[in-house]
Amino acid sequence: MRKPKLRELGEAIRAIFLGPYTSKFPSKPSVPEHRFRGKIEFDFDKCILCGACVEVCPANARAQEDDLIKRMRREIHYQERCIYCGQCVGYCTTKQGISHTLEYDLTQIENKGFENVIEKELILCEKCGEVITTRAHLLWIARRTGELAYANPNLFLVLSQEYGEQAVPKSAEIPPYRSEHLRFLCPSCRRTVYLKEIWGY
Repeated sequence: MRKPKLRELGEAIRAIFLGPYTSKFPSKPSVPEHRFRGKIEFDFDKCILCGACVEVCPANARAQEDDLIKRMRREIHYQERCIYCGQCVGYCTTKQGISHTLEYDLTQIENKGFENVIEKELILCEKCGEVITTRAHLLWIARRTGELAYANPNLFLVLSQEYGEQAVPKSAEIPPYRSEHLRFLCPSCRRTVYLKEIWGY
C-alpha cells in the first residue's frame, strides 16, 4: 500500500478538527458572494413601472400590460425564462426598483409560482385616453427635477394631487380660457391645446 502524501495527511487531520472541506448543501445552503446574481425581486415602493427593464431583457422574461379600464399597469417577471444576466438591474431607471437577491435554490417539481407581479396606477390623457405613464413615474420625475417640475403641467398636477389638492373642475361644455392646460394630456393633445390658444385652431 502506498503511503499517503504529507499534504493529504495534513488535510485529513485538519478535517477531523475543523470539519469537511465540502459544503453541506442542500441541508445547509452555502452563502453566495454579495455580488451574486440570484433571484430577482421588485421593490414596490421604488419601482415606477417605466418599462426600461422590459425593453432591455434579452430573454423576453418580462411582459407589461396596460388595463385602460382599471387604469392599472401590470408588469410580470417570468423567472423560468430569466437568464439572470442583470440587464434589468443595470438599466433600472431608479437604480433601486429591481434587484438581485442571494437566493439561488429555486427548484421545484411544478412550473407554478415563478411569476413576480407588480401593479401601479396609470395616468391617461384626459382628451384622447392614450397612456401617458404611471403616477409613480411622474412623481419620480417631479421629485428629481425639483422646482422645474412646476413648469410642466403633468408634473405640476401630479404633485398637487400628491399634496392633497383637488382636481380642476371640468366644464360640461366649452372649458374656460386656459383651463385645458391644467389637464393630464399626452404630447399630441397638449400641442393641439397650445396651437388653439395661440392661433385659434
